[in-house]
Amino acid sequence: MKVLWITNTLFPDVCKELKIPSPVVGGWMYAGAKSMLEENENIQLGVAALYNGQDLKVMCLSGITYFLVPNKELEKYWCLVKENFLPDIVHLHGTEYPHGLAYVEACGNDGVVVSIQGLVSIYERYYFGGIAEKTLKKMITLRDRIRFDGIFTQQKNMRLRGLKEKLLIQSVNHIIGRTNWDKAHAWAINPNIKYHFCNETLRESFYNNKWSLNTCQKHTIFLSQAHYPIKGLQQMIKALPLILRHYPDTKVYIAGNNFIANKAWRLNGFGKYISSLMEQNGLKEKIIFTGVLSEVEMCQKYLKTHVFVCPSSIENSPNSVGEAQLLGVPCVASYVGGTPDMITHGETGFLYRFEEYEMLAKAVCEIFSNNDLADKLSFNGNKIAVLRHNRKINAQRLNSIYQAVCKK
Repeated sequence: MKVLWITNTLFPDVCKELKIPSPVVGGWMYAGAKSMLEENENIQLGVAALYNGQDLKVMCLSGITYFLVPNKELEKYWCLVKENFLPDIVHLHGTEYPHGLAYVEACGNDGVVVSIQGLVSIYERYYFGGIAEKTLKKMITLRDRIRFDGIFTQQKNMRLRGLKEKLLIQSVNHIIGRTNWDKAHAWAINPNIKYHFCNETLRESFYNNKWSLNTCQKHTIFLSQAHYPIKGLQQMIKALPLILRHYPDTKVYIAGNNFIANKAWRLNGFGKYISSLMEQNGLKEKIIFTGVLSEVEMCQKYLKTHVFVCPSSIENSPNSVGEAQLLGVPCVASYVGGTPDMITHGETGFLYRFEEYEMLAKAVCEIFSNNDLADKLSFNGNKIAVLRHNRKINAQRLNSIYQAVCKK
């Protein structure tokens, strides 16, 4: 069976060949591809992604045929890719970018299956992360005005992407999801679509390490993302003074560059808001940005953390929670989207209502104060994550979906 993946990021082997840095996102797709090929010898895999070149490039690396597609005249290039590879299955990874819709419009939906990562058509509702619009308007900066990419523009762009996302879901017959949340929204957009369930395989490092209360840095909190309002850093900042009241040595670590440290002419509105919120609460020394982390560095940061927090205003099934649970890091997450499918409150982690940061603070303090509870959440979270992210099971399940879609 010839399977063509269309992805929103370049795989590491391609980046190495092009002598460019590998992206820090999307590593789970590469891991999933390797597992699929190991489990299914009958699959011949092609992977297509956009790149900043002028011509279509084809290269064969480590048993995978890669198609590098220029970000222009997409329908023409998708026809060329299809003619070259002649796929039985075309698997579009993600609904949120327009190149998937361009493939369907150019080549039709025969043998096409789309997997949901997030749903921007729904995410845009929650883009401001609970921050009042009048507050955000006061935070508009010179950079926002010059570059036309402030928070309000970002939400508008997400809404426009969401329209194309809906068109894509309405244009195909098969979709892959993994939560009750994405299943409900797929049904709402296209009631005739065939929904296939398949969990995701995560990055390699997270299967090979184990968290321990004895080796982590006590009273530390880790957030894997925080650079726009949906990710909920503002709620963590509001909760932190309550945590510090009981554990004054608490530190919060955030993966990524320090976007609030930019000079005034480079500071965006969200950065300005976060900076002011931290200053109001006297938290400048309590929140540390780690810089961009590689897969191995990210794994090590989880392992050193006492509690992982996912405070987002919306998520489908955040891989960050999956990675934390797979390692055994105690998790606290907002009760949004598909996250409740990943965490059973009080057993495999703690859930709280996004707006109620007091509950976030209380959950963190309970874990800090109770080693037996931390170990329980660690053990139970790992147990469920090992099953959910089992590479062999997920690869076999994906193969069965492909068989059903192409009826071979």
